[in-house]
Amino acid sequence: MRDETMTIRQMCEAFGVTARTLRFYESRELLAPLRQGQKRLYTRRDRARLTLILRGRRFGFALEEIRQLLELYDLGDGQRTQLAQTVARARDRLAAMEAQRDDLAEAIAELKGQLAAAAAMLAGNDKTSAA
Repeated sequence: MRDETMTIRQMCEAFGVTARTLRFYESRELLAPLRQGQKRLYTRRDRARLTLILRGRRFGFALEEIRQLLELYDLGDGQRTQLAQTVARARDRLAAMEAQRDDLAEAIAELKGQLAAAAAMLAGNDKTSAA
């Protein structure tokens, strides 16, 4: 997978995505495969971009946000702006994910407490019923 191109099928197999997904990313201007008639040929650049797209999606970034970050690659500053923007947005996303985790941990603890109280009530009713 060095500099050779890959077909849509090869990309799907390599990245575990569907052809529909690749075409969708292309329609959103996230990928720009070469064309040979109807055939799409994905370059090393497309593969790198898809890796970043999939990682961004896994971390909860919106596609528009990912597209904006990918566009910064070609500014000619050695990707310094792209990296700085990515780090800033990643820090924001991490803070949001940590807040969600904390909210979820609190909800889990509360639910466990409610379940324990209900179990205790049921156990008390079982003893009363047996008498």
